[in-house]
Amino acid sequence: MNAFDDREAAFEAKFAHDEEMKFKAEARANKKLGLWAAELLGKSGAEAEDYAKTVISADFEEAGHDDVIRKVVGDLGDKADEQTIRAKRREALAAAKEELATEA
Repeated sequence: MNAFDDREAAFEAKFAHDEEMKFKAEARANKKLGLWAAELLGKSGAEAEDYAKTVISADFEEAGHDDVIRKVVGDLGDKADEQTIRAKRREALAAAKEELATEA
């Protein structure tokens, strides 16, 4: 392998790692959002965990996180508005990224 091939392989490995970390952070943020919403819905324990899984699954409907926001907005009704939910998700994403950085 020459230096160019080594650099290319290193860039590909970094890209793959970055994408994996992004996916993990998004999933963790969605779980945190789901647990927060579950609490507002009066769910706890296994019921809250199950609800959080449905929030994580909602993220696979389309690109971006609008599908997650739509689901939680619909589920919470008048318990929280969309702006509050979006703010909570941003907060959850920042916390998830921080957690992943300290785990590495």
